[in-house]
Amino acid sequence: MSGNEQIAVIGAGAFGTALAAVIALTGRSDVTLVGRKAGLMADLAADRMHDAVLPGIELPDSLRFSAEADAVSNAGIVLFAMPSQAQADAARHYGPYLAKDAVVVTCAKGIDKVSGDLLTDMLERELPEHAIAVLSGPGFASDIANGLPTAMAIAAADMTVAERLAQAISGPTFRLYASDDRIGVQLGGALKNVLAIACGIVEGRGIGDSARAALISRGLAEMSRFVAAKGGKAETVRGLSGLGDLVLTATSHQSRNLRFGIALGEGKAADPTHGALVEGAYAASVAARLADELGIDMPITDAVSAIIDGKLDITTAIGQLMTRPITTE
Repeated sequence: MSGNEQIAVIGAGAFGTALAAVIALTGRSDVTLVGRKAGLMADLAADRMHDAVLPGIELPDSLRFSAEADAVSNAGIVLFAMPSQAQADAARHYGPYLAKDAVVVTCAKGIDKVSGDLLTDMLERELPEHAIAVLSGPGFASDIANGLPTAMAIAAADMTVAERLAQAISGPTFRLYASDDRIGVQLGGALKNVLAIACGIVEGRGIGDSARAALISRGLAEMSRFVAAKGGKAETVRGLSGLGDLVLTATSHQSRNLRFGIALGEGKAADPTHGALVEGAYAASVAARLADELGIDMPITDAVSAIIDGKLDITTAIGQLMTRPITTE
């Protein structure tokens, strides 16, 4: 990683816009938000507002906007802030314009649904010349953009790169903690969405906060087993990208995954392909399949996947979870 720390954030949705805004709020004049819709980017530059995704939040005067792919060409740090299933396409679209020494940071919380690969693995195949890092943890876009205190994790294979990224992106209200466990940070971010859906089902069905607490604690155990089996550090999920993110998304109604689960628990037809993107709905089936291949016991994840796929009703799922063989903590 060179000393070039110009920053480009690709993806003009809520999270990408919030990241670009909070980085620009540090006083940097070298932050560019890049999107594919020329009309939208022109409107953002003129109005300094993105009311469709961050209503009422004024964007910093120093933040620049572009719909041109070559806007990333001078950036030493490029954040991929589009949904997980769009990251491969973004890599192919923007890859030819990346600076030779650019570090790419994936900011999505998911698993590639076709291959089951982590996003860093997929991006390393698409962009073999570039170091790939991952940013994840508990942070809602509106909180970040409003300058409310937020802490997240950033991981790279090389700890020196992770530390440089943390220094370059952090600001007075946005603090990043460096890690060299890309596997644990990514899987914590992806699997907590699945568990947030489970907690939403509990809330929607009205079976109590005690059940939610049980899901959070036992879900954390599932996450730890999965991370360790995939070669990551089990202790990573007890940090920001894992426990921290799980507590946030399993308890706050700002969470799309929680709201999706609530709708399921209330017996409504909840379609993750319409309206707000629900990453956990995609991650559930992939994680359940991978856990089966690895021989890992993940009953909560399995139940969520089966409920979403229409293979299991909620009442039966609850009964199965509560009548599992008694074991140790």
